[in-house]
Amino acid sequence: MERVGKIRRVAKWMLLLTLTTAMVAHVSAQEVIDRIAARVDTDIILLSDVRALARYQSFLDDKAKSDSEILELLIDQWIVRNEAKAALFPQPADEDVQRSLERLKRSFSSPEEFEARMKQAGLTNEEVLRMLRSQTYLTNYLDSRFRASIQVDEKDIDEFYKARVIPRAEGRGQTPPTLEAARGFIQEALVQRAINVQADKWLKESRARLRVEKLLDQNQK
Repeated sequence: MERVGKIRRVAKWMLLLTLTTAMVAHVSAQEVIDRIAARVDTDIILLSDVRALARYQSFLDDKAKSDSEILELLIDQWIVRNEAKAALFPQPADEDVQRSLERLKRSFSSPEEFEARMKQAGLTNEEVLRMLRSQTYLTNYLDSRFRASIQVDEKDIDEFYKARVIPRAEGRGQTPPTLEAARGFIQEALVQRAINVQADKWLKESRARLRVEKLLDQNQK
């Protein structure tokens, strides 16, 4: 009986040691995932944030971006999100997010390709919707900030029609739409291009006023 008791005590301690080791390994794994990739003012961007956006970008573009490129995108997103929150800009409605999802699905050749690429990137439907909600929020804010100041000239519309619309239609073996029929599409494309230009300029100016410390290279050593 005494021997059995000793065996049970040893087994109990071995089980406790195994559980403790597993817990330490789990915590260590979490620490690796959640190391700080950058400090932006008093906030931080985690390595897990970099990994999550990298998967989403891979899903969209079917090609991987470097961690450094993803970090730059996250810093830009931090600037836009901070400004939007300070302005009390509203979150997008569920209907807006759903429309964004439908547009995204139409950008793939088929529903099967959409599902296959999502699986390949290691994403779930919930993660895609969460990313879309975030992207829609940021895009809507930039649109509201810059659209009113943008003017589109008739000359720009005509040049876009001749340089982009006609060659694209002819390249597909289609009859090009008339300028009037394509006017709405062209005007919106030019507005979006101008928003991007103004947003890029604003982001560069905003970065110059921020204290940004990038730690990604240190995490990868």
